[in-house]
Amino acid sequence: MTKTPPGLPLRDYAAIGDGRTVALIAQNGRVDWLPLPNLDSLPVFARLLDEKTGGCVELQPVDDFDSSRRYIERTNVLETIFTTKNGVARVTDAMVTGVAGRLPWAELARRVDGIEGSVEFTWRVTPGTMLGTRSPWLDRVGDHTIIRCGELSMAVVGTDHSPATADPTSSGPAQLHGRFTASADSRHLIVLTATEGEPLRVPDPRRVDTGIDRTIASWLSWSEEFSYDGPWAEQVQRSALALKLLIFSPTGAIAAAATTSLPENPAGGKNWDYRFAWIRDLAYTAHALVWFGLREETHAAISWLLRTIREQSPDIYVMYTLDGATCAGVEKYDVPGWRGSSPVVTGNPAQGQLQLGIYGDLIAISRTYVDDGNLLDVETARLLAKVADKACDDWRKRDAGMWELGEDEHYTSSKMGCWQALTDAVALAEGAHIEGDVIRWRAERDRIRKWTLEHCWSEELGSYVMYPGSARLDASVLLHAPSGFDRGARMSSTIDALTAELGEGSLLYRYSGVASEEHTFVACAFWRVSALACVGRHEEAVSAMDELVTQANDVGLLAEMVAASDGAFWGNLPQGLSHLALVSAALTIKELAPEETTDGK
Repeated sequence: MTKTPPGLPLRDYAAIGDGRTVALIAQNGRVDWLPLPNLDSLPVFARLLDEKTGGCVELQPVDDFDSSRRYIERTNVLETIFTTKNGVARVTDAMVTGVAGRLPWAELARRVDGIEGSVEFTWRVTPGTMLGTRSPWLDRVGDHTIIRCGELSMAVVGTDHSPATADPTSSGPAQLHGRFTASADSRHLIVLTATEGEPLRVPDPRRVDTGIDRTIASWLSWSEEFSYDGPWAEQVQRSALALKLLIFSPTGAIAAAATTSLPENPAGGKNWDYRFAWIRDLAYTAHALVWFGLREETHAAISWLLRTIREQSPDIYVMYTLDGATCAGVEKYDVPGWRGSSPVVTGNPAQGQLQLGIYGDLIAISRTYVDDGNLLDVETARLLAKVADKACDDWRKRDAGMWELGEDEHYTSSKMGCWQALTDAVALAEGAHIEGDVIRWRAERDRIRKWTLEHCWSEELGSYVMYPGSARLDASVLLHAPSGFDRGARMSSTIDALTAELGEGSLLYRYSGVASEEHTFVACAFWRVSALACVGRHEEAVSAMDELVTQANDVGLLAEMVAASDGAFWGNLPQGLSHLALVSAALTIKELAPEETTDGK
């Protein structure tokens, strides 16, 4: 493989992280995305969105090369093997963690081990303009050349990395660079360390070398706590590790994805920032964490969510920032975007929408937590009772639906979500976990179900429709096979109708008419698998699952969307909802399918 041209395919990227931020590394060894110090910070390395001035961290052979890569098994530490005509070398990339967990500063470590022959490497650290809002510069302090960008301070240290002498007075781009040659059994280290608005920690490279091994051991220790023994174990494990990257450890919040503004279609326009915590996505993630027996992350996520909702009351918002604030709105930046697909934005317009389905998500995850043997505090119990009361009233309203559409309607999946909220509220009340008007909750739950069955079903189409009176179909109703709203003939028929109209092989579009605007939505395809298992169509579920797990890239990551024509990734990545849907499908099949349908997987 020769040096790769600009605008790399999104499938080219692998992700590493430290519980505070995520770096995306291309197959050619270039870090094209790394917000510092936090995942939702303006990215100082954002070549992914701004080819010319976005900034990146480069490390690759000088000569033409082939590369192959993998995660070290059961970790989020990446290994890339570079092969040139003269030799072979291995690069190990890690966001280093400390003895007690996440470091209080960011530390990207890149270790180069010579395997055979000799490989000359070049490296370069070029800070970006933070989406055109800052101008980076070099600052000489003692023996170190410091990169400054706004309040961010960065240094580069290493062992045998042959740094060139930096000139802070140069009018060229602010960057640090160097060259070295890896030979058999040699070791070179390049370390980028960063802080924001505080003193800069400049580490001893030898300790960072040890820190890489400690980081590997920490990931292995975490994976030992992970409990899943079933079909597609490798893909489920990798999805769990991908989800772990999206957990913001300072608060326990869970980001929907690691990036912003990656387009959902070539024409651009549908470019959103997913570095927020959606109630829906966090609830789904917490369900998976409970299934896996991961107690610390589950408690942190649920506690953060409930505390945040109470602090931001009386309204319940669709999403929150990773530190628990409400979102400030959308800001656009004058940079070109990935392959020229604009706009590039921070923020998300879904903030102020009414989405009734989140009532069901919130109470469902609370019930899952209780069913796992935990207890609710008094304030949480009061909050959930209030949410149940809101569901009794609000289900009659039009809302924006799960897909955050601009036109409010009586979306079918929203009504099903309110039914789920009251079903779980009744169960919590019957277990003496919350107090409220249970008689009302039961009556309204049954009323919602009757109304939905009467108004949201089309005999002509043999399917639940998107909203009453519509002929459009919506894949989000598939979520309510696992919820228990319908696991019978109507849901089975709906699966067939959705497959016929929205399906592309094992893939699925979100709703009618959207194929002209975007690509297939990965999560929807896995929801179809779960629904098939719920209605007893086990062999079909297994067959579709076998096809879908091959949609991941070479290191097992999934984006938001996949182009049915060529398998290209679209939308933000790694996408939590995609990995969650994979996990849920595997767990549902394991729970419901006869053993003979999953043997050997």
